[in-house]
Amino acid sequence: MRLFSLVDRNKPSLARQSRDYLPSQAIYRAGADGLAWRVKSGVVRLDAAGKSGEASFASLAIAGDIVGCETMLFGVYTFTASALTPCELTPWPEGKSATAGDSLLASLALAQQRAADLVALRGGQASDRVLGLIRLLADGAGRVILPTRQDIADITDLRIETISRIIKGLERASILLPLKMQGIHATRGYSLHFAHAA
Repeated sequence: MRLFSLVDRNKPSLARQSRDYLPSQAIYRAGADGLAWRVKSGVVRLDAAGKSGEASFASLAIAGDIVGCETMLFGVYTFTASALTPCELTPWPEGKSATAGDSLLASLALAQQRAADLVALRGGQASDRVLGLIRLLADGAGRVILPTRQDIADITDLRIETISRIIKGLERASILLPLKMQGIHATRGYSLHFAHAA
């Protein structure tokens, strides 16, 4: 039984080169054809169409994750993807098909863990939900580019006003310190101080 459709991944119309995206920029839309991508850097928001047609938050993909692999089965994207932070995406699979299977399995395992993390971000104390998201998005050095307040609200199922209040509180408690990053708006770049966030 063949699991993959006969979608031609080598079509000349599908450019197989890295792409950079700015925050809030659309990457692909549900129902469109295209490639699978590995998130090389940044954070991607995935949305599903709601019952009335409006987009609703479905998941996140961060560096190392594979997005759009459903095109290899169905020929089209299932979700709509947009950049939450500056992103670089590279076509997937990157090389030999033998390693592509291992790469996909590893990505699926990480995506399953992230799904559990995201479920946890939608319940409990509001400040713990926001701090949990910030920890999820921070790099190894504690630098984090925050998504827009609206995106954080969608992900954590909180109100924008609550998000703003919590972020200001984290700044006052020196858990989040503003950090100047080239090309990033001043209100979105931070350094996370884990010792204060314990």
